[in-house]
Amino acid sequence: MARLTIAIEGLTELRAELRKVDAAFPKMIRVALNKASELVISYAKPRIPQRSGRARASLKVRSSQTEARIAAGGTRAPYYPWLDFGGRVGRHKSVSRPFYTQGRYVYPGLAAHRDEITKAMATGLDATLREAGLEVT
Repeated sequence: MARLTIAIEGLTELRAELRKVDAAFPKMIRVALNKASELVISYAKPRIPQRSGRARASLKVRSSQTEARIAAGGTRAPYYPWLDFGGRVGRHKSVSRPFYTQGRYVYPGLAAHRDEITKAMATGLDATLREAGLEVT
């Protein structure tokens, strides 16, 4: 499975400096990461086939102050990877779905909204820095 990332140079140093000002400010970075991840989820959710709705509902943002991930599937929808990537499942591998290495939902959403995600992150970091009383240039 391919892994696409958007990296922010100096994020670790920024978090350390914000922590010196106030311990609550690095947590605001997590909020910015969540908002950016929601762009991918809003792209992917309507495209996921729905019978029970569990696969759609399983898309969740898992974030820390340094990264955001989108989790899908889990115990309520263990078939989600098959929906997204395809393959063969079932008794004697009798159910087939064409295999897509880039997936059908999450990774295309990331690719389609890369610029918007970058913009949302920049806006969130800008707001965090301004609230901390730091000048942004």
